[in-house]
Amino acid sequence: MARALYIHWPFCAKKCPYCDFNSHVRESVDVAAWQDALIADMRAESEASGGETLTSIFFGGGTPSLMPPALVETLLGEAERLWGFDPDIEITLEANPSSVEARNFSDLASAGVNRVSLGLQSLDDEALRWLGRLHGAQEGLNALQTALKAFERVTFDLIYALPGQTPEQWRAQLERALGFGTSHLSLYQLTIEPGTRFETDVRLGRFTPLDDDAAAELFDLTQEMTAADGLPAYETSNHARLGEESRHNLTYWRYQDYAGIGPGAHGRRGGFATVRHRKPENFLRAVSECGHGIAEQRHLPREEQASEALMMGLRLVEGVEMSRFDRPRAELIDEGKFAHLKAIGLMWEDGSRIGVTAAGRPVLDAVLGEVVADRLVQA
Repeated sequence: MARALYIHWPFCAKKCPYCDFNSHVRESVDVAAWQDALIADMRAESEASGGETLTSIFFGGGTPSLMPPALVETLLGEAERLWGFDPDIEITLEANPSSVEARNFSDLASAGVNRVSLGLQSLDDEALRWLGRLHGAQEGLNALQTALKAFERVTFDLIYALPGQTPEQWRAQLERALGFGTSHLSLYQLTIEPGTRFETDVRLGRFTPLDDDAAAELFDLTQEMTAADGLPAYETSNHARLGEESRHNLTYWRYQDYAGIGPGAHGRRGGFATVRHRKPENFLRAVSECGHGIAEQRHLPREEQASEALMMGLRLVEGVEMSRFDRPRAELIDEGKFAHLKAIGLMWEDGSRIGVTAAGRPVLDAVLGEVVADRLVQA
């Protein structure tokens, strides 16, 4: 049964060159049409996923802070009517730190949003320009101060390991970021995603990504500084004070059921995977014709569910409880490779729980590729 709800708002003012999310730039958006479509999609999903009380809602995108607060309030009201809300529900909205959007923060909080995730991405103007962001550093800091006054909980994103970035530069920026006192930070190494403008730039030689050894040094510095400040990593790129972890994202990483509505949204419920139509216009057409935006729904074989649960769970510092699976451990992981990875300090074992060590997290993808049993990866 889904206990978390993801709502995708696909529109942005500009497509960032590093972004591979399902985001689109449109000259105008028919808010009334989108409200009707998202509510219809939500109702269809509620009928399919059951009526278990929601513990978290996440507005992602795209740029959800471009949504009118009245639309956010209407969607939250419908979600509460359909599922009911846990008394301690976490309602997160991703926001760009522009002054225009920051003016809506108070209204978004009044609409029911109690946690905001700000896409600052950098505290340096030159880096922000290179990343294709529309806001400047001071505008971002002003938005952060506005958010801290408006919302119960605030987190923000920074991107590091930019071309040529030195440990001294990153240390100074991270020290400043930690000084704002938020209880959660998302700190992402720049990755060159397929299909992005940055991928084209690298291919054409316009810039060279930071090499792996230099990026690993910055990763280690990040772990050291955040832990010392009381915000240790609980996932590869996410850091929080105890009890301030993103409850919604923990739903994903612990492989619990969640409903996803809106263009391109994914969901997992009762062993089924759902994917909505990605293109906004196709999504609207599907809802009009079918009453929902689902493009694909399929039952996941047990092997695929186990593979996904391991791939997601091993991202967490807490690791994975292997006894949760109703099958022998030897069918899930390559015991020989696990023993080797454990011996060289990249993985750990505590009773029936296994995980990736701090030394293994910088090479997480390689570790996962080794330890998850081939038969699961190929399923």
